[in-house]
Amino acid sequence: MRTEILAATSARRSWHRHPADPSLLEARATTAAVELLHKGEVVALPTETVYGLAADALNPIAVAKIFEAKERPRFNPLIVHLPDEQWLERVATVDDRSRAQIKKLIAQFWPGPLTLIFARQPIVPEIVTAGLDTVAVRMSSHPVFAEIISAFGKPVAAPSANRFGRISPTTARHVFAELSGRIPLIVDAGPTTHGIESTIVAVRGNKIDILRRGPITVEQLAEFGAIDIVSAPKTVSAPGQLPSHYAPKTPLRLIDNAESFALVKNRRVGLLTWNGFIPAERFAAVRILSEHQDLSEAAANLFRSLRELDDLDLDLIVAERVPAQGLGAAILDRLERASHDSDN
Repeated sequence: MRTEILAATSARRSWHRHPADPSLLEARATTAAVELLHKGEVVALPTETVYGLAADALNPIAVAKIFEAKERPRFNPLIVHLPDEQWLERVATVDDRSRAQIKKLIAQFWPGPLTLIFARQPIVPEIVTAGLDTVAVRMSSHPVFAEIISAFGKPVAAPSANRFGRISPTTARHVFAELSGRIPLIVDAGPTTHGIESTIVAVRGNKIDILRRGPITVEQLAEFGAIDIVSAPKTVSAPGQLPSHYAPKTPLRLIDNAESFALVKNRRVGLLTWNGFIPAERFAAVRILSEHQDLSEAAANLFRSLRELDDLDLDLIVAERVPAQGLGAAILDRLERASHDSDN
């Protein structure tokens, strides 16, 4: 299968040619994506978090192509993205005991990087929910994604556009490296804003269970109810809960500080630094999460930096821990899962 890349904005000139009129670019990309979605195909689309691999959420055969392209296990559920809020109670059942809290969260964070867990309506195929009686739902704030799903007129299922367990893609180039030849189209709208996947929550009355950390932080959510962080579930109840995920091919180890890290002779080690210590002579390669120690910048740079280090044929990547508060907790979550299976 040939994978086509269509730019959706004239600002993206880095690795393909296209005409300069941004309205024509977006119209062409939207038309191509919507046609493929109607045909039951999968397309890679930009969101404000990471690039997603989208298919008609109400078409089980189309959704199966997501699992095939990603080599994703069928027990791992997908997020359903809505074209508008009117679709919410068509795909989900809102518990009356939680309705007031859910309305407040939606008013504050939708469209945006917050995914909510609801009881599933029968219209949602079981393949989407991995057989669970719940469904994960959100609305993306990315203008290109929003335009495409609005023109399509139905919900799409859209996990990250990478092979299962690997580093999530934050540019179209990353998607191409992962899925070229597996999918027909990538819509390129440049780097994503947040760089990590959405926060996932379940609301129980005035309580909010955080099932996956993300751009919407504990501190932000605490304004809307009592918080419970579900850190190690015994069974998968939402996307992104597997203990090993977001992993580079190169073994990765979390460290507190690069200055005190003992290197092994003749071992090529790359450093992902937060503290700003850059001993270039000690490490084969160095990537800085944020020169100003800004957690939003660090989140946006995380997956891109990991990919760059992963492409250098290193023996090991070491990553400094970031502060655990605010967005740092979500960054640490990704790094801990990326290092889960490392044996060093």
